[in-house]
Amino acid sequence: PLFGFAPEIGEKAPEFSLPDQNGKFRNMEEFIGNRLVIYFFPKADTLDEQTSMGFRDESEKYKKLGINIIGISYDSPKSLAAFKEKYDIPFDFLSDRDKEIGKKYGVNRFLFTARKTFLIDEKGILIDIIHSVNLHTHADDIISLFELNKHKRGEI
Repeated sequence: PLFGFAPEIGEKAPEFSLPDQNGKFRNMEEFIGNRLVIYFFPKADTLDEQTSMGFRDESEKYKKLGINIIGISYDSPKSLAAFKEKYDIPFDFLSDRDKEIGKKYGVNRFLFTARKTFLIDEKGILIDIIHSVNLHTHADDIISLFELNKHKRGEI
């Protein structure tokens, strides 16, 4: 299908290899061993600045918890670099210009990606999908979901 299907919770998260805001290709393998948040957002420098700034403001907490953050949109690396610099964002953005990774994650729409977030554990397994993003509490909600998942797995 044109738009793809979201992966199932408990499955290995779909692989990706995309250029970041500096043109450097990043892939899933480099994040194995740490938890990962992949959030898809429609367009740089729109309402999604609130989500990005929420992650920015909680970045030290994320770092202490071993959680990496990646934002993905259809924007060009150049647009993503300007967005990152304008809001002093400490994590990387990836450019999915061909919409291939969006398709693997089931977020493609006609002009923009759907606003969805995928939580991935240290082994690369998808542990949760946030379909409805609250722009104001998203960063804190994710930490709670990761902690809840650790409880479910008996790690706490």
